[in-house]
Amino acid sequence: MVDRFAPNFFLLLIKRNKKEVPGKLFIFAKKMQLALRELWAYAEAHSTEEQQVLKDLIRETHLTRMMPQMLCGRIIGNLLGLLSTLQRPRVIVEIGTFTGYSTIQLAKGLGADGELHTYELNEEMDDIHQQFFERAGIADRVKVYYGSALDLLGDLHVGVDLVFIDADKRQYPDYYKLIAPKLNEGALLIADNVLWDGKVIEEEANDPETLGVRRFNELVAQDEAMEKVLLPMMDGIMLARKC
Repeated sequence: MVDRFAPNFFLLLIKRNKKEVPGKLFIFAKKMQLALRELWAYAEAHSTEEQQVLKDLIRETHLTRMMPQMLCGRIIGNLLGLLSTLQRPRVIVEIGTFTGYSTIQLAKGLGADGELHTYELNEEMDDIHQQFFERAGIADRVKVYYGSALDLLGDLHVGVDLVFIDADKRQYPDYYKLIAPKLNEGALLIADNVLWDGKVIEEEANDPETLGVRRFNELVAQDEAMEKVLLPMMDGIMLARKC
């Protein structure tokens, strides 16, 4: 997980200056990478331990699903759970369910009358969702919509108190345009992967995913109705509050 998310600017420097960077700097960068792994382990050791249902979900995801690295992981998961608990939302929207790890974390802040609307493109995730949402005790408050969130969000006619975006990076700007008008005053927006492996600052990076993330960041930054901070942790987290 650390190799995917932890920012490593020395390796980014090497990537951008392959011929010019001396061998000693490369060795130093590899040492930094090892140090980051140790720091990651330290951070996890000093964070709330995962519920058993989450540990089992991680194992099931690695055993039965392609691209298990799409799980948000323990650190981001704990952050989502903590922010949700502090926010005490009545309505949560999640764009990008995957196997439901982040869904279970987000649900920690829901009251008995709360509702969590989560959007997942892949309907083949239905079995794992049913199994683990039931085990986590949130099945009665979670509604899963299968298909494109761009096609389905328009049918959501309720004010939103918390939204988490972690789906197709190409569509981040469109997700924002659809969800922003639905946010209640004081609502919290969280978006993952907004540094996109450092590509957002690489001028030559013009793939659709990078362009989508850049545009999303610009939209949030320019939205005067949002108080925001882009956290340079992990792969970048956009945290914003509707004023």
